[in-house]
Amino acid sequence: MPTSNYREAKRVHTSVLAAAEKRALVWMARRLPARLNSDHLTALAGVAMAVAGICYWIGPGSRAAMLGAIGMLALNWFGDSLDGTLARVRHHERPRYGFYVDHVLDVVGILFLLAGFALGGFMTPVIAAGFLIAYYLLMVEIALATHAVGTFRISFWKFGPTELRIVLAVGTLQLLRSPFVTIAGERMLLFDVGGVVAIAALLVTFVASAVKNGRLLYRLEPLPVERTASGPLKALESRAWSS
Repeated sequence: MPTSNYREAKRVHTSVLAAAEKRALVWMARRLPARLNSDHLTALAGVAMAVAGICYWIGPGSRAAMLGAIGMLALNWFGDSLDGTLARVRHHERPRYGFYVDHVLDVVGILFLLAGFALGGFMTPVIAAGFLIAYYLLMVEIALATHAVGTFRISFWKFGPTELRIVLAVGTLQLLRSPFVTIAGERMLLFDVGGVVAIAALLVTFVASAVKNGRLLYRLEPLPVERTASGPLKALESRAWSS
């Protein structure tokens, strides 16, 4: 199907590391071997996230698995962040295909990751499920806004996928010491605490984005103004009411 009439949504990426990350990705894209293309990187990102989930599942009994999970997060960043940059550098853009496949792999990948947290005992299942639901709500909002508003927002509040991976990697290093933290005298799972914070942040972001985009679209497409009767029609209505 031709893409000549398709207009790609405006990308909005204003995270703390966005500018430095873009320079690094362009540098790497220009040096990748020609035999590697964006599809290879996309597949690498998807496989890496699935393997990361498996590493967390078996992680409690294996230090190597936990370090492997961090390595998989790095590979996921490499593939997920570089595939679109490589396509743009080589002028091989496939905006609809890339957007669709990337997001399908993202929603499957987060499922593997959170399942690994829960099965490995690092996060209670109910919090993992809440995290998944909140994440999916925001993903739906992003997809709807991309279609209806024409803006593809990658980051919110100066925080994006790269920053999330870094926080997760740091948390994983802490898991090697202990999966628990003590807050106000209560012993809790570290990833439960992080999960609750993440759920709250995702839900607030979802609501704020939905309200903002809803108001914008209402201003762009307001309800039609009702016309009041005037002239002969108004006079006719007046006689009808008086009779």
